[in-house]
Amino acid sequence: MTILVTGATGTVGRHLVEGLHAAGHRVRALSRSPERAALPEGVEVVAGDLTDPGGLSAAFSDVTAVHFIGFDGADWSPLARGRELADLAARGGARRVTLLKGDPGRTDFEDALMAAAETGGAFALTRLAPVEFMANALEWAGSVREEGVVREAFPEARSAMVHEADIAAVAAAALTAEGHGGQEYWLTGPEALTAPGKVRTIAGVLGREVAYVELSREEIVARWRQEGYAESDIAFFLAMRTDPPPAGYTVRPTVERVTGRPPRTFAAWVAEHAAAFTPGQDAGE
Repeated sequence: MTILVTGATGTVGRHLVEGLHAAGHRVRALSRSPERAALPEGVEVVAGDLTDPGGLSAAFSDVTAVHFIGFDGADWSPLARGRELADLAARGGARRVTLLKGDPGRTDFEDALMAAAETGGAFALTRLAPVEFMANALEWAGSVREEGVVREAFPEARSAMVHEADIAAVAAAALTAEGHGGQEYWLTGPEALTAPGKVRTIAGVLGREVAYVELSREEIVARWRQEGYAESDIAFFLAMRTDPPPAGYTVRPTVERVTGRPPRTFAAWVAEHAAAFTPGQDAGE
């Protein structure tokens, strides 16, 4: 009874591996750099890359379930060669598969998994569609730690950001229990927050003043360009902030319905990562 977790050292994958292992499941973790994985003792860590399916036969051998990420963890580009990956999961014996989507739309990889699940009946597929990760707030850690300030634009834009551990908990339920096949789960936290609201939460948890400084559209675009983002990325960022789809700010009950407990708050996430925002602490924590 082995569950294969791809993207095992990522923001969600690490939570998923640790949760499954703690619950007593046999976990095999796929990593490009297994020597640096630092996963719990007893987890089987194997080397592999989803962009090279030809080298993954052993990793997929004798698995009961597979968790896929739908994107290349190095650059967030959608994964190709979906048919080969779907075949690997089916031939390995997987009866349940989860897909962590990286794009609100459908990708070729997602289509390949859906075709295998629906047409061939190879496995039950559950698609996970989280909105913004709470971990995105780590982009502010340096300025909060060093200056006590967050500089952002579009203060009215709201996000129902979700804790990565809640995404992992939903994935774990779908990988280990019946009744989730064929579902697409949109995952959110318990509240929709603006950037100033997030800053107030950070300040409240840290117990010190953190200022919000509003940037203009021109200033934020200039910063994104300086940070090396492509024009296509910048166009996407602007669309998400100026005309966001309702899915991005609509709070949904999915996490509680699937896991049996309410989703974690942003305040809880900040408390877990307080060291990253605190002067003199290890910014990597």
